Amino acid sequence: MRTRKVLLVIGFLVTWTYATYYLLLRQTGVHTSRNLVHQSYRLNSQAREASKQSHNLARNVFEFVKIKYLENQPPSPASTPQISIVAAEISAELTEQHVSKSTTAHIPTKTYLANGEPVFPVLVFACNRVSVKKCIDNLVQYRPSVEQFPIIVSQDCGDEPTKEAILSYGNQLTLIEQPDLSDITVMPKEKKFKGYYKIARHYGWALNTTFGVGFEFVIIVEDDLNVAPDFFEYFLGTHKLLKQDPSLWCVSAWNDNGKAAVVDAAQPELLYRTDFFPGLGWMLTRDLWAELSVKWPKSFWDDWIRHPAQRKDRVCIRPEISRTRTFGKIGVSNGLFFDKYLKHIKLSEDFVQFTKINMSYLLKDNYDNTFLRRVYTYPIVTYDELRRNLIRIEGPVRIQYTTREQYKRTTKMLGLMDDFKSGVPRTAYHGIVSFYYNKRRVHLAPNANWKGYELSWS
Repeated sequence: MRTRKVLLVIGFLVTWTYATYYLLLRQTGVHTSRNLVHQSYRLNSQAREASKQSHNLARNVFEFVKIKYLENQPPSPASTPQISIVAAEISAELTEQHVSKSTTAHIPTKTYLANGEPVFPVLVFACNRVSVKKCIDNLVQYRPSVEQFPIIVSQDCGDEPTKEAILSYGNQLTLIEQPDLSDITVMPKEKKFKGYYKIARHYGWALNTTFGVGFEFVIIVEDDLNVAPDFFEYFLGTHKLLKQDPSLWCVSAWNDNGKAAVVDAAQPELLYRTDFFPGLGWMLTRDLWAELSVKWPKSFWDDWIRHPAQRKDRVCIRPEISRTRTFGKIGVSNGLFFDKYLKHIKLSEDFVQFTKINMSYLLKDNYDNTFLRRVYTYPIVTYDELRRNLIRIEGPVRIQYTTREQYKRTTKMLGLMDDFKSGVPRTAYHGIVSFYYNKRRVHLAPNANWKGYELSWS
């Protein structure tokens, strides 16, 4: 359907070219006087130039469609709305856009401390929420070093009250402003998704701007997040893993299944590997951004990043107890999941000295040789046995699932999130979702001969 629309556009352009060319030629042949002959020559030249430009445009459109849609287009995950508009993408990628330069303050340029430790800029994404102050207050309150953790607030939307709120912090942070506030063209039926286009555009610009300074890492925070007391310590203790282990591509402070009823409050230091990209307070490296930036999507960047074509079997680190919590019920997602899940996420109140903990257990070989091996030694129980405390043995247990429907039914009974993104359940590692229930560690796991995630489960 998409290719057909593009071919219609190309056909229209070619038809318009020849019609214009014909009419201009016709005008030049009506009179034969010397002046009109001269005018005819001039019009004929203009017609040829117009024809040449139209042919070039048609060729560019065809090449764009061939490269973008016919050769290199990965299959779209079933969970992501199909909102990529051909006309909008052609406009964005073929037409030169003149964007005014930002007049905001300069980003701090020190990328390493005198002792050799990296500087971690905290990039806060803001738009039109004056409540961004709640987020910034937390960051300023718990920040251990202004020098090592410069706060950069990137604002889209141009909302003046929000800008004034950000500037009220003076030299405690740097404000940068998205220079491109132009509207984005989408089909009428997809206007409700326009906000996601603007968010993706903002992310691309702000990350390019920040990494362009030369930072090795960037920590991303949205304007509706509170952070835990050890938020900065968490990233200080885990950042080296991203350089040591090529199978890792992010560290996230968020646990999608982090409700108080299903986490072990006695183990705030516990961390996991997960195939699911959590976001919501996360760190990435300059190398990863160099890889992603050249193909950054027009919208729904978080679902895009979860697709196998981007993830490439890489995983993230996530905590047992979240180091972020969202207070943003109102936004482009219209409060999706907020009342049922997000507002119940437990924010850690402890301060764990992650820099004093040996994190090598999270490296792939170590983790797979312990976590995966142990899970499949635990006894299989049913949800009913777990709920009614009918299990006589002590220690962790396993609930097995084999189908999508069985997984969704079990997670709903347990109060876990039941959705999939690109076939991956939230928090899963090799299909295993770990949580705490009735004072017991539980692993919701596929059978031992699991063959991998199924896109069709989304």
